[in-house]
Amino acid sequence: MMKWLDRFPLLWLVVLAVWMAVAPITPEPHLIEKLRMLGNGTLSRPIDIFDLCLHAAPLLLLVLRLSRRLSRKSDTL
Repeated sequence: MMKWLDRFPLLWLVVLAVWMAVAPITPEPHLIEKLRMLGNGTLSRPIDIFDLCLHAAPLLLLVLRLSRRLSRKSDTL
């Protein structure tokens, strides 16, 4: 089911994840702003929730990809 993620080039996934995590750089990255709002309990507007999902999705995909890669390596040992 997740073979499509294994086929995605790791370098491009890292670049996309870093880019979306820091965009826009000024005045503050959206991901940091939305996580702060989530922690404060003020993340309630649909656009803010969408923005959090949009900026966090590549990071989650990268974590999934790396965990699948590590689990496959541990299975072969």
